[in-house]
Amino acid sequence: MTSNKTINWGIIGLGKIAHKFATDLLTLPNTKLLGVASRSHDKAVDFGKKFGAQKTYGSYEDLVKDPEIDAVYIATPHVFHKENSILCLQHGKAVLCEKPFAMNLEEVTEMIQIAKDHNTLLMEALWTYFLPHFQFVIQQIENKTFGEVLELEADFGFKANYDVTSRLIKKDLGGGSLLDIGIYPIFAALSTLGFPKDIEAEATYFENGVDSSCTMTFNYQHGTKAILKSTLLEDTPTTATFHCETGIIKLNSRFHEPCTVTMSPINGEEKTLDFGYNTIGYSFEAQHINELIPGGLKESPIMNFEFSKRLITLLDQVRDRIALKY
Repeated sequence: MTSNKTINWGIIGLGKIAHKFATDLLTLPNTKLLGVASRSHDKAVDFGKKFGAQKTYGSYEDLVKDPEIDAVYIATPHVFHKENSILCLQHGKAVLCEKPFAMNLEEVTEMIQIAKDHNTLLMEALWTYFLPHFQFVIQQIENKTFGEVLELEADFGFKANYDVTSRLIKKDLGGGSLLDIGIYPIFAALSTLGFPKDIEAEATYFENGVDSSCTMTFNYQHGTKAILKSTLLEDTPTTATFHCETGIIKLNSRFHEPCTVTMSPINGEEKTLDFGYNTIGYSFEAQHINELIPGGLKESPIMNFEFSKRLITLLDQVRDRIALKY
């Protein structure tokens, strides 16, 4: 769908990801970053100046009460996703909420029900799903270009400073490797192989009780496996490799963001595909929301409610296996 309607965006939570999202938002046609909100109005003013936002707010409530705002991108810490999303939905604002959608299935289910009750668009901002290279790989898997997938290996890791005040490590903000970066290997498995028949998982922990690393094996029918890893203890390749019957499909580093894909048939020439990205990559999910709003759709046909529920269910199940409680 295309429309000439200008979509007025607001952003709640003005950290690192919000800066990247705003950078890409400025590249889109018929799109305006109208307002930004932080609990610190000075922070909102600085952010607004940097990205040309016309309005700045010292509270989230003031932003959602603005009748000119069409859609809100929520980039606050995980534990606030539910309450921030509900606040926006109750004021009729379309919501693009950062991953993980919320802290557990119960919270996600509540958010979805409120979106339905208010007939308002809600979508989890798992940007990888909308990136052309990832959509290409999904198509190759579905078309069985190299036959059935026998095994998926996917990892995401980097060495983080152990700082208990950091959002990444702080337990009461939902810190740890699993929710922050482990979601990406899990997403890679779910979006290509579906829901596993059973899960194995183990973890290591920081002193404050959040997981410093998590290794997972998803077992599927007919012996297919997904071997997944997240870690805050070391830099890892951060690739996703599908070992298939007649070849290998590899999403090169870093697979969750714009990257190249290498196709390696067993009996054939290896080719690496470059998808010619010219944005950070957040533009694709934002454009998707821009198209859903004038079309009157309240749920994404790509990142739909059922998929988000299955994704958070897998995160819940892994947390159960490793005894991680928040």
